[in-house]
Amino acid sequence: MANVKQQLDIPAIPSLGTSGIVYSQSVQNQNNGILRLFFTKLVNSLQSFSGPMGGKYLNNPHGAFQDSTDQVAANTTTAYAVTFNTTDFSNGVTIASGSRITVANDGIWNLQFSIQLSNATITSQNADVWFKVNGTNLANSNRRFGVSPRIGIGDPFNTVAAMNYFLSLNATDYVEIMWRPTDVGVTIEQYAVGTTPTRPAVPSAIATMSFVSNLPTI
Repeated sequence: MANVKQQLDIPAIPSLGTSGIVYSQSVQNQNNGILRLFFTKLVNSLQSFSGPMGGKYLNNPHGAFQDSTDQVAANTTTAYAVTFNTTDFSNGVTIASGSRITVANDGIWNLQFSIQLSNATITSQNADVWFKVNGTNLANSNRRFGVSPRIGIGDPFNTVAAMNYFLSLNATDYVEIMWRPTDVGVTIEQYAVGTTPTRPAVPSAIATMSFVSNLPTI
């Protein structure tokens, strides 16, 4: 449901009367009144948009997604795509095939993610996380995150891998967040709602995509 408090009142294009071949003062007065009302509404809209709170009327493309499942690697020689099963917000950005963050518009986009890494092994491990665009690795997008050894049996060590990245994308392009651990004991872990005290669930992965700018011309 639209928030009418954050919608500009854009006036409709006025429909003006015609006087025919003979000049009509009444038609002229009526048209003047219609135009006066139109321009008054138009000026009011522009003043609202250009004022200190005008940014609230902007509606930029964006998307926010999360996942509520544990994600595991079957081996350390395969690249795995981080998946998402919940869409929190979607305006020109959607999830396809579970992992493909797909944009509907050309532009510069800011992709941010946080991944809950969990290490159940007795030694420190690493996890590489990088991006693919339309199925191809994005050069220089990899980051290596270290995870300390487990705290104890059944008590893994947890850390968050997070990053934001600017991407130049065309309409219908998609981005995937890829990962690969140094040991299959490293997983992307979710945790249920906690108790004593009550606290929210921990998604295994969260990602947001925000529109930054149209593509610059050269």
